[in-house]
Amino acid sequence: MMSRIWAGIDSGKGHHHGLALDADGSTLLSRRVANDEPELLKLIGDVLDLADGHEVTWAVDMTGGEPALLLALLVSHGQEVLYMPGRLVNRASDGYRGEGKTDARDAYVIADQARMRRDLRPIRPGDEAAIELKLLTVRRSDLVEDRTRVVNRLRGTLLGMFPALERTLDMTNTGPLRLLTGYQTPVAIRRAGVTRLTKWLANRKVRNARSLAEAAVEAAERQHTAVPGEKTIARLVHTLAEEVMALNEQIREMDKLIEGRFREHELADIILSVPGIGATLGAEFLAAVGGDLDDFDSPDALAAFAGVAPAPRDSGKVSGNLHRPIVYHRRLQRVFYTSALVSVRCDPNSRKFYDRKRTEGKKHVQAVLALARRRVNVIWALIRDRRCYELAPPVTTAA
Repeated sequence: MMSRIWAGIDSGKGHHHGLALDADGSTLLSRRVANDEPELLKLIGDVLDLADGHEVTWAVDMTGGEPALLLALLVSHGQEVLYMPGRLVNRASDGYRGEGKTDARDAYVIADQARMRRDLRPIRPGDEAAIELKLLTVRRSDLVEDRTRVVNRLRGTLLGMFPALERTLDMTNTGPLRLLTGYQTPVAIRRAGVTRLTKWLANRKVRNARSLAEAAVEAAERQHTAVPGEKTIARLVHTLAEEVMALNEQIREMDKLIEGRFREHELADIILSVPGIGATLGAEFLAAVGGDLDDFDSPDALAAFAGVAPAPRDSGKVSGNLHRPIVYHRRLQRVFYTSALVSVRCDPNSRKFYDRKRTEGKKHVQAVLALARRRVNVIWALIRDRRCYELAPPVTTAA
């Protein structure tokens, strides 16, 4: 009689591949199913029938996106679901017989690893706010990446026509972008002159219009030669500048949505009280941990998950060899590292800790990482005790 079944799911856009194993690792079921509710329900039902009332452990290689419907169905049926990151699947595949890559093979590896390993994290239904924050923060990250690509393209295009102006302008600010929507070539800027250019920028509510106009005209005075294709390049610069401005507006709107949803969460005030953490980083923190810290037994577990706790790589006579872990939540590491970096400038306690690490011989990045690890303990304690961060502990007097 079978005591337990392990089911692995290799996720895909239109189809998933499901495979079930018994306790001995023998395949009981292997099937390609459409990413559609009736077929997914039939797969779940067939696996449960094979279990005949005994426990089933499911394992997937993604926690959202393509298998979102399947995960929702598994949760609604009270099933235990483990998460095995794709990089672990690829690494584990090398230890199995045979070559090539197929969905069935990957599903087998996922199921078999779930059967043998005890370190895979369970997937549990996060609270609604955490799910929404994850969607919003991921979308914001996509927009920021899109903006970076367009800004780089804009700088490269302008460099090919007007290198002096490219060196002068900071494309991350609105003023230079607004300038490029109206004036792109050296001759056009020289003809406009400082006075007219200042008025044009001021009418469009650009800050420090005079200094920007003077810098642009000075750059134009250094180039009196038109490059081949100047008109076409100028049109491309105009279009790219407008794209960056549009992306900036989308990011601003996304920030408003993120902040509004984040402040509705019960832990928002506690998280915001920690120096260096604003609404965006706070939202990314909640999205990464699922809305609370119930999945983590200790601050050490949270630090390991965030990649701010070094992992040992000892071998033979070599011991105490610590390195950054390979498997960790990169967005959560960014939250702790970035907030630690900011807190050095605005929090005396953080600055004192950072300076002490520097005097101990730590490099800048090492000192910031050490501070990030310390802040894991701080946030853990604050959330556990449901209290906000205080710059200095209250003074108590003996009775």
